[in-house]
Amino acid sequence: MIQKILGSRKLILLGLLLIIPLGLFSKAYTGIGQDYVRDYVGDVLYEIFWCLFIFWLVDPLSGLAQLKNTTRNIALWIFLITCVIEISQLWFYLVPNVIRSSLIWRLLLGAGFAWWDFPHYAVGSLIGWGIIYQIGRMRNMN
Repeated sequence: MIQKILGSRKLILLGLLLIIPLGLFSKAYTGIGQDYVRDYVGDVLYEIFWCLFIFWLVDPLSGLAQLKNTTRNIALWIFLITCVIEISQLWFYLVPNVIRSSLIWRLLLGAGFAWWDFPHYAVGSLIGWGIIYQIGRMRNMN
């Protein structure tokens, strides 16, 4: 019903428009569990954002088997790429501090290496996969 009203691309865009401010807000949150929210909730939202964004770029899919493969591959690649970025943070000290301290750098590539980011990337990728899979199923049901 919602998909018929909005269309799948508009649902993806709506998801992106919700995730972006939530992700930015998570970095400035003060309140209960603020350290956890600032450090890890953004990781989950980051993965969901990239799953939605890449799915938005993908051509319309036909068939449930192709949808399953495509959405799984998107979520898996997003997880793997963000894990590689996380590991690369071990060498970020080679990048000048002026660049590393910029807001854009910290939002896209992080502030430093943390083992606890990996499980949150996995959770975000799983949630992202579930969202894009459901949107794709709605698209294929028409």
